[in-house]
Amino acid sequence: MLRLLLPLAGVAALLRAANIPQRSFGIDYDCDCFVKDGRPFRYISGSIHYSRVPRYYWRDRLLKMKMAGLDAIQTYVPWNYHETQLGVYDFSGDKDLEYFLQLANDTGLLVILRAGPYICAEWDMGGLPAWLLEKKSVVLRSSDSDYLAAVEKWMGVLLPKMRPHLYQNGGPIIMVQVENEYGSYFACDYDYLRSLLKLFRQHLGDEVVLFTTDGASQFHLKCGALQGLYATVDFAPGGNVTAAFLAQRSSEPMGPLVNSEFYTGWLDHWGHRHSVVPTQTIAKTLNEILARGANVNLYMFIGGTNFAYWNGANMPYMPQPTSYDYDAPLSEAGDLTEKYFALREVIGMYKQLPEGLIPPTTPKFAYGKVCLRKVGTVVEVLDGLSPAGPVKSTYPLTFVQLKQYFGFVLYRTTLPKNCTEPTQLSSPLNGVHDRAYVSVDGVPQGVLERDKSLTINITGKAGANLDILVENMGRVNFGRYNNDFKGLVSNLTLDQDTLVEWEIYPLDIDGAVNHDINGHLDRPKRSVGNPLSYEAPTFYTGRLSIPGGIPDLPQDTYVKFPGWTKGQIWINGFNLGRYWPARGPQLTLFVPSNILVSSVPNNITVLELEHSPCSTQACEIEFVDKPNINATAQYENDAPQLFVRDIWLNYL
Repeated sequence: MLRLLLPLAGVAALLRAANIPQRSFGIDYDCDCFVKDGRPFRYISGSIHYSRVPRYYWRDRLLKMKMAGLDAIQTYVPWNYHETQLGVYDFSGDKDLEYFLQLANDTGLLVILRAGPYICAEWDMGGLPAWLLEKKSVVLRSSDSDYLAAVEKWMGVLLPKMRPHLYQNGGPIIMVQVENEYGSYFACDYDYLRSLLKLFRQHLGDEVVLFTTDGASQFHLKCGALQGLYATVDFAPGGNVTAAFLAQRSSEPMGPLVNSEFYTGWLDHWGHRHSVVPTQTIAKTLNEILARGANVNLYMFIGGTNFAYWNGANMPYMPQPTSYDYDAPLSEAGDLTEKYFALREVIGMYKQLPEGLIPPTTPKFAYGKVCLRKVGTVVEVLDGLSPAGPVKSTYPLTFVQLKQYFGFVLYRTTLPKNCTEPTQLSSPLNGVHDRAYVSVDGVPQGVLERDKSLTINITGKAGANLDILVENMGRVNFGRYNNDFKGLVSNLTLDQDTLVEWEIYPLDIDGAVNHDINGHLDRPKRSVGNPLSYEAPTFYTGRLSIPGGIPDLPQDTYVKFPGWTKGQIWINGFNLGRYWPARGPQLTLFVPSNILVSSVPNNITVLELEHSPCSTQACEIEFVDKPNINATAQYENDAPQLFVRDIWLNYL
């Protein structure tokens, strides 16, 4: 070992003597540029979120990004993805951030790390863990002592893991972002930013470039920028590039020009059209940015998927769909698009593109229709979903009070009087967060929904079970209302009388799916006397067999839901995410090949929350080879406003 170390030490000494810098990355304010290894450097980067792409496909996506001419990738670290439960850290499998960084390094890509603690990202609660809300009065993203203590503990886990991956330590990380778009948040707490700066320096050292990102206006930079953190901006294609960079110059009179989020597309919401940004608009503005010698990160280069329950939401409450395709240069499934080649061509005007073959679009396979069978309503299989039984409370408890942060909770009370005539069940304070499926003794009554449906009429006899299955549809990720409590967050009334004496069942559906769901579902212990009711929230299962005799199967596919309404789907225990064809625009869900097996049939579990096709037509879902995330059904507004967060400004 010593024989190896001494020559290396000798080389280092020679380099120092010859004044040739070792690995270094910093800012040269005289040349208004970054400096890498002693030479002026400009980066062209693209965003990829490792939490939205299966580990199996990381290498493929990174190589496609490298072959587009990118120098770097930019990625967010979602705190709640790694510490879903307080004090329990998970960096394994799809959450193996260090392996992702190593792959980027091996691919020849630098990394711009956006470490949070808050990230926005259209991700549940902007990456903040829901357990922070256990202190109900906590002021998130501020110097609130409880919030800061939690941040310090988390950063004490994350940042030491990142330090070996810094560029000067032989890794790919050239820059680390502190917080995110803080100038768009009401708190404007400079002490908070100072605490983060001190914390990041403590764990990462003094050499690494720390930076902030804010909207390209003095309004946003006023509370987002801080001395000691290099201020960068974000702005969209089609705008005035000169004016945008002048905003950055108001905070950073000298140093490199940086657009940290140059939008290649835009986000979607359920019930609104899919956002599409024309390729030529992006190519034109990208050319203008690069012609100025500015640095740029294309957000997103690949969007990916909000698997399971990870999607966020905006205010007024609008949750984002499962697909985070973003109309990016690489599609949700990593497919090469016209936009990819157009932007690669622009990049090629400013730097040498790498030689070699671009990895092709992965093949997709249409496996066809799979018949499903009904195996029980949520109420019928309640014992298997909530093995610990109910929590009893006079008034409803929130998800956080139950330490259930995602998914579903069943709230049960009894009707205090006969409701032979339709009687109003109401959430007078808009306290259903976010959607509630109501039944009386197993008979469906209707749906209550945050901001949209605050009252329904119900009927039933005194003493009947009133069951309210509440779905958390994703926490607000932007603005002041990201302290987004879920469940029944205020009282319900029946004819203006407050309902009390609740039995509350936290549902571990994912656990049941992973531990022999069929065992739980094939033996319903509770009968509701209405076995043919297909309207109550109900589980269905089926099996997909991968055909033999065809090489290279399994392949990626998409699943669609003809005649189904809204729900959740699992394949082999993997939570693919939410489907909601009744609202759109997304009709198909991406199914990556790595969750499928060819040796045995693949187990499919569907939880349909409202209405299946099974009583009137074929009880089946279909695996197809083309996505449809742009259904043009009936929409609440004709076209999405691209790049505009002003509609959410009241909620900042």
